[in-house]
Amino acid sequence: QVQLVESGGGSVQAGDSLRLSCSHPGNIAISGMGWYQKAPGKQRELVAFMYSGGAVIYGIAREGRFTISRPNAENTMYLQMNSLKPEDTGVYYCKSSVADKDYWGQGTQVTVAS
Repeated sequence: QVQLVESGGGSVQAGDSLRLSCSHPGNIAISGMGWYQKAPGKQRELVAFMYSGGAVIYGIAREGRFTISRPNAENTMYLQMNSLKPEDTGVYYCKSSVADKDYWGQGTQVTVAS
């Protein structure tokens, strides 16, 4: 069973920055990787997703503050989160897409205090 490796969550103050990372093990062709946020009392929603060709989509109110990257198209992806707001609080889940299958990480907690 594929286990994505996530890291980088934590507790910060509003305006601070965090960087999340996610790795998909093995030498495998990934069609895309991204992050989703599960805020308290809300459904999981898109934060950012990068396709293998380089196209990126950002969720509402993320672009300009968050940057997703996947250097050298390796199977490790980063999410740089700047100017964090209390509404960014939640569990962040990594997703990788391989062919017609999606793989999810266990989630990493991000808490932003006002």
